[in-house]
Amino acid sequence: MTRYILGISAFYHDSAAALIADGRIIAAAQEERFTRIKQDSHFPLEAAKFCLSYAGVTVSELDAVVFYDKPLLKFERLLETYYAFAPKGLAQFLSFVPVWIKEKLFLKKLIRDALKTLDPNCDPLKVKLLFPEHHLSHAASAFFPSPYEEAAILTIDGVGEWATATIMHGKGSEIKPLKELRFPHSLGLLYSAFTYFLGFKVNSGEYKLMGMAPYGNPSSPQIKEYRDKITGTLIDLRDDGSIWLNPDYFTYTTGLRMIDDKKWAALFGFPTRPVESHIEQHHCDLAYVIQQIHDEIVLKMAAEAKRLTGAKHLCLAGGSALNCVSNGKLLKSGLFDGIWIQPAAGDAGGALGAALAVHYQYFGAPRTADGTNDAMQGAYLGPEYSELDAELMARKHKAIYHRIGDFEKLIDLVTDHLTHGKVVGWHQGRMEWGPRALGNRSILGDARNGSMQKKLNLKIKYREGFRPFAPSVLAESSPEFFDLKQGSPYMLLIADVVKERRTELPANYHELPLFDKLYMTRSDVQSITHLDFSARIQTVHKETNSRYHRLISRFKEKTGYGLIVNTSFNVRGEPIVCTPEDSFACFMATEIDTLVIGDLLFIKEEQPDWNDRDKWKRTFALD
Repeated sequence: MTRYILGISAFYHDSAAALIADGRIIAAAQEERFTRIKQDSHFPLEAAKFCLSYAGVTVSELDAVVFYDKPLLKFERLLETYYAFAPKGLAQFLSFVPVWIKEKLFLKKLIRDALKTLDPNCDPLKVKLLFPEHHLSHAASAFFPSPYEEAAILTIDGVGEWATATIMHGKGSEIKPLKELRFPHSLGLLYSAFTYFLGFKVNSGEYKLMGMAPYGNPSSPQIKEYRDKITGTLIDLRDDGSIWLNPDYFTYTTGLRMIDDKKWAALFGFPTRPVESHIEQHHCDLAYVIQQIHDEIVLKMAAEAKRLTGAKHLCLAGGSALNCVSNGKLLKSGLFDGIWIQPAAGDAGGALGAALAVHYQYFGAPRTADGTNDAMQGAYLGPEYSELDAELMARKHKAIYHRIGDFEKLIDLVTDHLTHGKVVGWHQGRMEWGPRALGNRSILGDARNGSMQKKLNLKIKYREGFRPFAPSVLAESSPEFFDLKQGSPYMLLIADVVKERRTELPANYHELPLFDKLYMTRSDVQSITHLDFSARIQTVHKETNSRYHRLISRFKEKTGYGLIVNTSFNVRGEPIVCTPEDSFACFMATEIDTLVIGDLLFIKEEQPDWNDRDKWKRTFALD
């Protein structure tokens, strides 16, 4: 009989559910996509309901439900931390204890109640509940779906129970822990502290910090000054990549904030940047330095993993594995023959890893890998909607649409729109798993268009103008544009734009104001070229997304360029769209020109009240 296992992550951020059958991934999704609450941390009822429904499985048919960490061990860490730092942290202690007593210490009951909600006919007491450790869940999410029979595994995040980073060795169906860094010393928390200090939200703004880093001036004397202050005062960095954080400057162990703001202001010579305030050059320079230090620590940890395991390949997971700059430098170092990163590397991916860990290590199932193909199915693991679903949505809103039954004709029209500077919302098939849009819930543009980055940031995404965009490039066309050693199907690697496509910059380039640098032409694919000539790349493979691959191929036939701009189909503060209703709402509330849902084509100017975006924002609560 088929063994079904449901994995769950919840109660911190990015709650999610994933279902596997005999080790094969059937469905996976984050709760936020259904509730429309960004980074929803509640128990993932809707995501679990989707997974079970997609597989046609009831709760009674599950062999196990697996939570992605051990709450009691985490509770122990919290109590020991407060005891060690007492009387500091009393306010935080009093705020967290009621939550833990009400929910997390009685997690088994909460899960069983949720299972009863999902399936009123089940007996939740008969369902096996299991709780692997947090970093084992991360490690399993990285290794078991990877194409490797054997690999070193590196997991890095803020903190799980006690571990903040681990090195493990995966071979066949076994994962063996080898070394760990323990709380309160954490690379993830260090990076989050700088995220907070530089004016972004912790646990969601780290990628903004990464995006700001290329605006730093590498020739500025501040660069060395900042580095000396970080490595001399804030941290002690060892050869194996382990770090010690100076507790005099960090308050996350006892307070409700990450850092001691006054001490950081005295150290760096400027205060914590208020959210949404103007970005100065010193902010960019500090972002540049901490990104460099992050890269260095990851490389040292990876070298230690290589030393301990002797493996030729590396698997990565944990929130820090979403830092595609560090990932790219790790790949470029040649330390490993190849690296593989879980697409949902953060806590959401823990749901999948927990289920896989139980399948292979608890139930003892055998595993084989072919060395080439991973098991993620392109990460297209979420819900999909029929043409009828889209038509019913359109009729509800009296929307005007064109049904294009011939896909070749459809992509011909869409690529014409792209070449004329239009922005296209592209909704196809199953929703992606993880934080990246990979061509099924994407907003598309022409990478050659020098004004596309500005248009997308300010008129579509409603976000900071400095934020970069990523290219979707045909896998076979990637060498024409990027210095990339392997495929990057999940948009988790940074690589340089090849020199032949770059534009020579003026000698005073790094001394220019931020936005003067931003809008200066750097390459013939300007809208995806970062200030340091790098790009965050998605390689598109015909085997996993034939429709998207065909679209970009048609664009290449017309322009000679086998790549386009791809950004997630959402606006700032909103989760990526899931349903046709979500996509139409985003289309109408922004300046997206064209929307494609399956084979249905919507053109903005043809829609009733098409220019009244405020109305659509109110209608769909997108204010």
